[in-house]
Amino acid sequence: MPKNKRPVPRKSANTPEDKDESVTRMLCTMALNLAEQEDSESQGTVLAEQAVEFGRLIRKALNQKKDEILYDAIERSKYEDVGAYQYLRSHIEEAASVSVIRRDNAPSMEINAFVVPLLVQSTGGLKEADSFQDQDAFEALVKSFQQAELESAKAKVVLMSHAYDLDEIDRITYSHLHEMVRDAYSSMTDKKIVATPGLESSIVGWSETAFGPQDTAVELRFLLGFALKRVDDPFYAEPKDEAALDAWFDARMARYQQWTTEVGELVKRCLAPADSALEVSFLYQDLFHGGKEQGMSEYAMLQMMSGINHALAENKVDAGDVSVVVGPADEHGEMLLRVNVSTANGQLLHSADKPLDLAADLQDEVDDICDALATIGVTQLSVALKFDAKGQPLEAQPYAPA
Repeated sequence: MPKNKRPVPRKSANTPEDKDESVTRMLCTMALNLAEQEDSESQGTVLAEQAVEFGRLIRKALNQKKDEILYDAIERSKYEDVGAYQYLRSHIEEAASVSVIRRDNAPSMEINAFVVPLLVQSTGGLKEADSFQDQDAFEALVKSFQQAELESAKAKVVLMSHAYDLDEIDRITYSHLHEMVRDAYSSMTDKKIVATPGLESSIVGWSETAFGPQDTAVELRFLLGFALKRVDDPFYAEPKDEAALDAWFDARMARYQQWTTEVGELVKRCLAPADSALEVSFLYQDLFHGGKEQGMSEYAMLQMMSGINHALAENKVDAGDVSVVVGPADEHGEMLLRVNVSTANGQLLHSADKPLDLAADLQDEVDDICDALATIGVTQLSVALKFDAKGQPLEAQPYAPA
């Protein structure tokens, strides 16, 4: 008789990979349901409960440092529904960059991570070893956020003593940023010195550049800070009325613009030795991901315009003598805004692409590019429905500002 064999143990159907996959699918489904009802006057009980669970799943993934769940869900939703993609991405970004701390017998506190993107022009490029050597300038810069009423006088504000380059900022994942926010909270509230591995590991050093000593360099840098405030601080209360809200944001923008003129020299002293000739352009202070996208977009625009100007100069062609077609293009599944520059007889002089975020407004993106082209003297502008697989513009029409 054959001997009885020990049964082979069954593999669990719920492997860690299966569980992660299930969470990814749930986030996509919930984002689709919640995005469809986002603007409705009232949500049903089921949707309200789903919104709570949606937030819990995001926070759990952040706490467990399971970035792959979050990035995979965003990537999938991008191709399923643009509204769901925008909803999911914005909620993940907010959860990563903002934390609310609730304690018994204490007011609820909020801490957020913000950035100030900078475009810095220099001769020969910035040198990391020369940056943030002026402690007086750095301390004055930190204090200026409250002095200029960009943050509440009752808040606590700290800045990293470092200007991040784009590669450093891009390495900061959702869960890493979440850890940095928690580290910042601990360092701002604990009476004893605490370890801050998230903050420390975010500084990995600038990427190498190829600028010669006499080259004019334009580089993107980010000031990264944290603001800790009471949730009920009236300084941050946004008006309910639409007109009042617009006025509130306009006043904040005016204060910010005034601040940039006042701290320009402080920022220069933080970035380079006092005798360095720098020009600094400030983009708007925003939460981490909004500021990051803003900086990347502006830098991509600069690179695009630099390439077009170089092509015109190299071919000895005046900007007023070329025709330009702008339109979206799909390059291996990645959406881009393409700009084709051609001579009067139709010869292609230059083609440039700028990444196009599905969450962005296409008309606004086209307007920005056309405005930039107009400033260098381009008058013959057309907008195509899209560029086909062969790179040809389809249904191009003369550009008319919205």
